[in-house]
Amino acid sequence: MNTQSNPPPLPALFLSHGSPMMALHPGRAGAALAALGRRLPRPRAILVLSAHWCDETLRIGTQPHPAQIRDFYGFPAELSRIDYAAPGAPELAARTLHLLREAGMKAVGDDSWGLDHGSWVPLRQMYPDAGIPVTQLTLQSRQPPDYHFRLGQVLAPLAREGVLIVGSGCMTHNLRDIHRVEPEARDYARQFGEWMAARLAARDFDALFDYRRQAPHACRAHPSDEHLLPLFAALGAGHDEQLARLDGGIDLGVLCMDGFVFGSFAKEAQ
Repeated sequence: MNTQSNPPPLPALFLSHGSPMMALHPGRAGAALAALGRRLPRPRAILVLSAHWCDETLRIGTQPHPAQIRDFYGFPAELSRIDYAAPGAPELAARTLHLLREAGMKAVGDDSWGLDHGSWVPLRQMYPDAGIPVTQLTLQSRQPPDYHFRLGQVLAPLAREGVLIVGSGCMTHNLRDIHRVEPEARDYARQFGEWMAARLAARDFDALFDYRRQAPHACRAHPSDEHLLPLFAALGAGHDEQLARLDGGIDLGVLCMDGFVFGSFAKEAQ
């Protein structure tokens, strides 16, 4: 039996953050994130692996007060006026560095980045008070899915320490298609999302790691890997086989906005 002194570990999440406009128009995906934030136990800190911070070296944010990065242009001025001033998590950064180095991974602290829209846009839906300390860890976009799965496994102990591990990307991410939405665009995004959901439910790791060859429309859904790599990190960080799908629908005709909860509280998230 779980007690207050020995609570179950938090789950790991994959979230589709889609367009920065989610901050103004949350839509179906934003509503799902808001409901998830209400259902989960409140974390003591959050570690985000965002598709918008990649480096050849593992870097983790060490700032006590990370800058809010507005890494986009051509959007309404109202979007640039949104503040999400979450505190940083230097202690979590130090603990994460220890885990990574103990696993033989080269990792360094970094005070030059902050929270990009892959962090603050979805977290604003889940925790609008911006009261939970947050830090980001880089992805390594030249490394394959199975590397990021192993990275998630290294981070998994944090879930038992009250840390919410979040991989933030998008289930499909072909921005070129947004400007020329063809009749079949929604179909390919949906088909890719359904294939991924089925393989995740079956825990078919071989197929998942080989998604570029096996998934339908994989190269169109992801011209590059970085927006799907956070999913593999979250999958690796999930401590058991519980799984819940967050149905985010299709945004802008081509962005599948599904998310996933891996591990404890998955049933509560449905």
